[in-house]
Amino acid sequence: MRLGVLGGTFNPPHLGHLACAQEAYLQLELDLVALIPTRTPPHKVLQDDPGPRHRLELCRLAARGDERFEVSDLELCRSDPSYTVDTLEELHATVQDSELFLIVGGDIATGLPEWHDPERVLSLATLAVANREGTPRSSIEAALRRVPGGERARFFPMPHIAISSTLVRQRLRRGQAVRYFVPDAVIEYIERNRLYGAGTSGNRVAAPA
Repeated sequence: MRLGVLGGTFNPPHLGHLACAQEAYLQLELDLVALIPTRTPPHKVLQDDPGPRHRLELCRLAARGDERFEVSDLELCRSDPSYTVDTLEELHATVQDSELFLIVGGDIATGLPEWHDPERVLSLATLAVANREGTPRSSIEAALRRVPGGERARFFPMPHIAISSTLVRQRLRRGQAVRYFVPDAVIEYIERNRLYGAGTSGNRVAAPA
């Protein structure tokens, strides 16, 4: 199985995440893309985190109905910080006959030399880099050359989508609509559970039907 692995905080998941997963699936001819929310990122403090279980459910709602995607709670079952190398090793042990493709943005790929055990990461998975505006490919390739195996990275074109989880959270706090930024099922869950400050002032974040 050619398995794409897209990890992240998904705080919350948005259409940019799904577009990236789709482009990797199509262009790298994957059989499946696993969306894996992190529990405790080792190098990042989560802003406005509603908790890992809410983020997991938001991912499930975002991917619902699309057989190309599967959401995994693999990292949420750990109490320790989430390291990519541990996730890849566990996937190799549990998914038989798998060829793993680790899907990342160019900005993330440039930081690979500073990851925990980056050489082992690249021995377990092919790095699949979304080639989009913002980070020159030459900068990405220069960073990858610092890690043995980095030359095997695959690049795939990715349309520029100016949506981020930070932007979505900001709009929710202001009571602004986020329809067409995140799937409708995600909006409904956020409103119902009053996550990210949504609904606290009686404002609906979804545009009226």
